[in-house]
Amino acid sequence: MIQRIQTLYLLAVVILGITLCFQPVLQFVSTEEAAELQVYELSALGGAPLPGIWGLLLTTVLIPVLALVDIFLYKKRLVQARLNIFTAMLCLGYYGVLAIYVWQAKLALGVDWHVLPWASIPLVCLVLTLMATRRILKDEALVRAADRLR
Repeated sequence: MIQRIQTLYLLAVVILGITLCFQPVLQFVSTEEAAELQVYELSALGGAPLPGIWGLLLTTVLIPVLALVDIFLYKKRLVQARLNIFTAMLCLGYYGVLAIYVWQAKLALGVDWHVLPWASIPLVCLVLTLMATRRILKDEALVRAADRLR
């Protein structure tokens, strides 16, 4: 299991996903019209004073959980590849949820927002997941070719 390169890719997704759970990805800063400058940092666990953070928390937690489950499906390569594709779509969905949250904060609070470097983790997870999917499908093709030779 660990000798396969896709397992290492998925392990990196798990580690990065867990890191993403605790790091802020956005910073909301009050506009200049406000009497006092206020800064809010948004992470999966909360931060900004808006309701509805559950969508961001759900996508942030599901990415490493699905990657961890995916590691242990090494005997079922086609199921593993499908779950990888779903995880990749979830990485893209993270940015959709984040965009909706920024839009809500902009309307409700009238704040400016800044993206922090930690926001790039789902993009890295997306690339690693696609690389793992490619290797899984390559293994499946190799096994099928070996079965044909027998």
